[in-house]
Amino acid sequence: MKNALVTGGSGGIGAAICRRLATDGYHVYIHAHHGVQAAQSLADVICSEGGSAEILVFDVTDSVAVADVLTPLIENQPIQILVNNAGIHDDAVFPGMQAEQWHRVIDVSLNGFFNVTHPLMMPMIRSRWGRIINVSSIASLAGNAGQVNYSAAKGALNSATKSLSREVASRGITVNAIAPGIIDTSMSESTFNTDDIKRMVPMKRAGTPIEVADLVGFLASDQASYITGQIISINGGMV
Repeated sequence: MKNALVTGGSGGIGAAICRRLATDGYHVYIHAHHGVQAAQSLADVICSEGGSAEILVFDVTDSVAVADVLTPLIENQPIQILVNNAGIHDDAVFPGMQAEQWHRVIDVSLNGFFNVTHPLMMPMIRSRWGRIINVSSIASLAGNAGQVNYSAAKGALNSATKSLSREVASRGITVNAIAPGIIDTSMSESTFNTDDIKRMVPMKRAGTPIEVADLVGFLASDQASYITGQIISINGGMV
């Protein structure tokens, strides 16, 4: 059984990804930082349904804490599927944005990618099989007013995806990013109403976490072995 790690696994999209990967037969490490109780509940549900899951708790911005948790896990068996899903919003128009808002968003989405991915790379390379899937955003492709920090973080994540894919392609490891648009989660409910969605999205609806998880499940599979270095949009035609 291959091991999979999903950062930010207790949120709406992250939880759907965890359930999909567990259904596909992977042992799923559900990462959480603040949402520990939700992550444990999700792990309990997955296990009750015949899947295999457990939670990991750490702050992705703390490289020492990340290494302390992950290093013992990969001593005997690599984590071969990594979904870098952890990310935060802290929106403000740029002239009014505080330095803390800029650095925190960059720290979670971009430095978090480094802190989690880096210790997993050599064991994954030695196994000569791996899937790294980075959760980006439509904001990285089209921009969004009030999200200069978030757009910058996700845009840099796209570029890192492309470069890393070239480094590890010969080792059987694919690296891709997905860029969701408006997805039906608690976060989007507080930002977009039904009229906004109908106006912005050609399909006239928000996407679902399950639809995002289905894309992740495909990219994690052997069927996607020749897809790498791509930024794949899932946004109902917005871009």
